[in-house]
Amino acid sequence: MARATVAPRILGEATTVVNQGDLVTRYRGVFADATAVVQARSPGRINLIGEHVDYNDGFVLPIAMAQALYVLAGPSEDGQIAVHSTAFDQTVSFSADDPGPAGAPAWANYVRGVAALLVKQGIRLTGGRLFIHSEVPVGGGVSSSAALEVGTALALLALAGARMEPVSLALLARQAEHEYANSPCGIMDQFICVLGRAEHALLLDCRSREYQQIPLPLHDTAIVVMNTQVKHSIGASQYPVRQRQCREGLASLQSAYPQLGSLRDATEAMLEAQRDRLGAVVFRRCRHVVTEIARTRQAADVLRRGDLQTLGRLMYASHASLRDDYAVSCPELDHLVATAQSVDGVWGARMTGGGFGGCAIALVQRQAVDALRNAIAREYDTRFEKPAMVYTTSATDGASTQTI
Repeated sequence: MARATVAPRILGEATTVVNQGDLVTRYRGVFADATAVVQARSPGRINLIGEHVDYNDGFVLPIAMAQALYVLAGPSEDGQIAVHSTAFDQTVSFSADDPGPAGAPAWANYVRGVAALLVKQGIRLTGGRLFIHSEVPVGGGVSSSAALEVGTALALLALAGARMEPVSLALLARQAEHEYANSPCGIMDQFICVLGRAEHALLLDCRSREYQQIPLPLHDTAIVVMNTQVKHSIGASQYPVRQRQCREGLASLQSAYPQLGSLRDATEAMLEAQRDRLGAVVFRRCRHVVTEIARTRQAADVLRRGDLQTLGRLMYASHASLRDDYAVSCPELDHLVATAQSVDGVWGARMTGGGFGGCAIALVQRQAVDALRNAIAREYDTRFEKPAMVYTTSATDGASTQTI
């Protein structure tokens, strides 16, 4: 089969944050038989608003964050792809021609899945040595998995002398997560990873896959990430439950409104009219989806006007809905958002990502960032077992490669 081709803009210009020389030295320490020739940069993701609506055909508004995952890659002649992760201090190997099925360790399935799907698409992979180092917290709700998938794909494509159109690459990465990591994610994470643009948010229609770059005029405002450093085990079992509840709600609504294609098409009035039929829990789940989609569309509109104060109010409303109607927050996330809300100069805050731990974000006037850090140290770190990791980020370009 012919190799995939694409215009050279794969995905933005590289912006190296880590010390490339240090990574090259560490690469040589792991792979004495290879020389790194390419570096892929693959950013994490923060969703400003629009949570748990991507699998309901809704709208999301993420940014590609400054923190990224890096993959250094060099060729080998043995037909094997060896991959080392600094996050897990492990190395795995598999055949370039036949990467094989999912297995252990779990993190390697994201890599193996991407390689296997590239082979299925007719791309002739070559032997290689991949070294993965990430600034994106694993399990922090900022899409370390999509960063890994896209970064791996770019590195393998570069070694094979092939390219892939960005949306096709995003869809392949999502398929790898579905089939090899058994994670039924939507399309948001992989799309923003490849389509991010500096100083912009991406308004993505998860049904049509159409998207718009929305200017993000932060000026004297910062995006602060507040990582709880916890991930409650309930999350893994509850995500499929939420998806099932949404499907049940849609089926119930369709009995009265057969024209509905998804919850994205429902209105609050429809929900109220069918409240008894839906039942209390499913009603609340559907209400979150319907109101969150409306909030996301409004957020894009206010960003176009540069109205960060209104965006902040929408973020608070989003968190309340995720906490009360969708029930995917947790005490740590709620406390961080409440702490942020108590600090003068914070426009808004909300959990981001799947929930049950991970990260919250806050939109903060720059002169108030230190006050927020101090409040978290005083009000949060003294209450919970793990202190919050607090750092700022910004909207950057999507994934890219550069030669070494």
